[in-house]
Amino acid sequence: MTHISKRELLKSAAVVAISPTVFAQTPASPPIRLALIEALSGVFANTGEAVFRNIVWAIERVNARGGVRMANGSLRLLSLARYDSKGQVDEALSAFKAATDDGAQIILQGNSSAVAAALIDAINKHNAREPARRALLLNYSAVEPALTNEKCSPWHFRFDAHADMRMTALMQVIAADTELKAVYLLGQDYSFGQAVLREARHQLQVKRADVRVAGEELHPLGRVRDFLPYASKIAASGADAVITGNWGNDLTLLVKAAKEVGYQGKFFTFYGNALGAPAAMGEAGVGKVYAVADWLPNLPTPQSEAFYQSFKNRFPKPADDYVHMRMQLMLLLLGDALAGNNAQADGRLDMQQLRDAISTGSATLAGQSMRMRAGDGQAQQALVVGVMDKLGAPGVRFDVEGSGYGFRVLRQINAEQALMAHSCTMARAP
Repeated sequence: MTHISKRELLKSAAVVAISPTVFAQTPASPPIRLALIEALSGVFANTGEAVFRNIVWAIERVNARGGVRMANGSLRLLSLARYDSKGQVDEALSAFKAATDDGAQIILQGNSSAVAAALIDAINKHNAREPARRALLLNYSAVEPALTNEKCSPWHFRFDAHADMRMTALMQVIAADTELKAVYLLGQDYSFGQAVLREARHQLQVKRADVRVAGEELHPLGRVRDFLPYASKIAASGADAVITGNWGNDLTLLVKAAKEVGYQGKFFTFYGNALGAPAAMGEAGVGKVYAVADWLPNLPTPQSEAFYQSFKNRFPKPADDYVHMRMQLMLLLLGDALAGNNAQADGRLDMQQLRDAISTGSATLAGQSMRMRAGDGQAQQALVVGVMDKLGAPGVRFDVEGSGYGFRVLRQINAEQALMAHSCTMARAP
């Protein structure tokens, strides 16, 4: 029987994303290794695979323009290796060690704030212990606010709006909903889910003190197979709406259960715009499921439409239809930050130089812009809120995952409106 090491199990696939129009690599210009650490198996595998597709497409965009020109004049492409964390902290830490042993200095992760917090701590310790092999974390989805506040690190950058920023955008729609009398707060029982419910309570008190909280509940992350008991409690509570940060199967199963018990209320969500949720809700979600995002396919601009169409051309299967603008901007910003890096002869990057370049970086694509805030490593960008509607309805030119339902943009919140103060006190000195 062939022995398979744990590293080989963690490293489920390696991909060098190279456009056929660019030069071939030479020994003098080794690729710059990026390591994706995500749940690529298990209950949240669909979210990890969605991320993988987005990162591959973003890397292809950077490589298609020739890669990155280093300080010594060499051109280097970006390559991507993927490591399966199974959505677990201990597996993610093992994957991090495997990735750094394989030579990766740029780590990508996002689909769990608990995993992100553990990786930030591991990177801080790794960099202090091995300054010649420093690494940094680019976080595209882990949105617990503490990660760029009291738990901030000079080696961590977040490219998604954190939970409080997202709630601020969503609350603009909630505050204007005069029919809303009572809400039910439901979330996953870990740091992110707790943060969403905490901020929902706070912002309701400030902006809609007349709205009653009919119920509040946290459930185990990724372990509930039957949401009917939760849906029944929501329906019995008299709540007109549910506010939830649930993602992945925890959201899809929730909305399916709500439909099954005949719940007629609204859902104000962070991630209700894809990964099976619209199809699960179906007709019952029209006009009732709201989602906040950094970008939505039906944003009414020609640039946005062309961007989305190019993604659909690259990934034409309906099941693959989940594109993240912020991940494209993240890789563009990274590519610009890598330019002129004083990499060593063996290819190792000057990580302090890269860190400082990212901390003041910015990127623009298809009319959408992002800039990094140096003080806390939190990206600043516009947000949008949409409501689910039938394909072909006014403002819904594109549906989601071939479901026949898409999201009509209700509110556009510019970066200044989404701006929030931070409590980060880190020092970026070496």
